[in-house]
Amino acid sequence: MTGTLLAIVSAIFFPGIILRVKSIASGRKGPGILQPWKNIILLFRKSSVFSTATSFIFRLAPAVYLATICCALMLLPFPGMSSVLGFEGDFILFAYLLALGKLLFILGALDTGSSFEGMGANREALYSMLTEPAFFILLGTLALLSGHLSMQDIFSHFQFAGEFSLIAGAIAIYLLVQIAMIENSRMPVDDPKTHLELTMVHEVMILDYSGVDLAFIQTGTNLKFVLYGGLIANFFMPVNYDWFLVTAAIHGSPLTVHLMATLLNGIIFLLVQAAFAAAIGLMESFRARKKLAKNPQFIVTLSSIALIAFILVLLLTRNLIR
Repeated sequence: MTGTLLAIVSAIFFPGIILRVKSIASGRKGPGILQPWKNIILLFRKSSVFSTATSFIFRLAPAVYLATICCALMLLPFPGMSSVLGFEGDFILFAYLLALGKLLFILGALDTGSSFEGMGANREALYSMLTEPAFFILLGTLALLSGHLSMQDIFSHFQFAGEFSLIAGAIAIYLLVQIAMIENSRMPVDDPKTHLELTMVHEVMILDYSGVDLAFIQTGTNLKFVLYGGLIANFFMPVNYDWFLVTAAIHGSPLTVHLMATLLNGIIFLLVQAAFAAAIGLMESFRARKKLAKNPQFIVTLSSIALIAFILVLLLTRNLIR
C-alpha cells in the first residue's frame, strides 16, 4: 500500500517536473510544477461533449483506461511491504491490465469513425504489440535471476552484487525507461507537442475527448509514467537494513528500525521518480523524433536487448550449460 500511495504523490509532481526541465533546457520561464494538474482540475469542472456518431465504447474507454492503471498500481512492489494485490506471476496481470486499458482506448478512437484517429489507433496498437515481448522477456529474466515469480519477491531478492547482475540491472533500467516512453507516446516515437495529424499518435487519438473524459486520460497517462518509475525505483531501494541493527540495539525497538527503513525507501522512491521525470525532460529537449518508418525497428531492438540480458542470466545461473 505504501508504494501505491507514494506513486500517487509522485504523480502530482511528475508532469510538472518534465515541463520545468524542458523549459529550463530551452531557456524559457515556463509554467509552474503544478500547472499540469491545475489544467486537469479545470477539465474535471467541465462536462464532456460527445459526437452523435460515437457509441457507448467511446464514453466507456477513458474510465476503463484510468481504472486499469489504478489496478496496476496496486501490484506495484515496495521493499519490506506486500503489494495490495501481489501474487505469483502478478507481472502477467500487470501487463495485461495496461493492455486492457490500451485496448479500450484504441477502440474508443476507432469508434469516432475519424480517419486521423484511426491512423493514431493503428500506430498505438502496433507499438504496444512490439513492446510487449521486450517487457515479458525482461521480467522473465529478472524472475530467473531472483528465483521468484511475483514482482514483490523479484525486486526484494534482486541484488546488485557482481558484474553480471550489474549489467542485467542496467539493461533492465534502460528497457523500462524506453518502454515507458513508448507506452506513453513520448520521444522518440511520438512528440506530445506536435499538432500534425499525419505524424501524431497519442494526441490524435484524444481529439474528440473533452471535459471529464479528457481529464481521466491525462490522469491515467501521468500515473502510467509513475508506474514504470516505481519499477525502476525498486532497483535502488535497499532490502537489507543491516546498518539499522545498531539503532535497534540502542533503542531496543524493532518498530524504529522498520520506520526508519520505510522512510529511507520512501525518500529513495521519490528521488528516483524525480530523476526519472528530469531525465524524460532532458531526453525530450535534446532528442530528435524518429521517422515513423523507423519506429518499429527501434522498438523491436528493445526485445533484442532484452534477449541479451536473458542469455546473460542463463550463463550466470548455468541453465544454458545444462
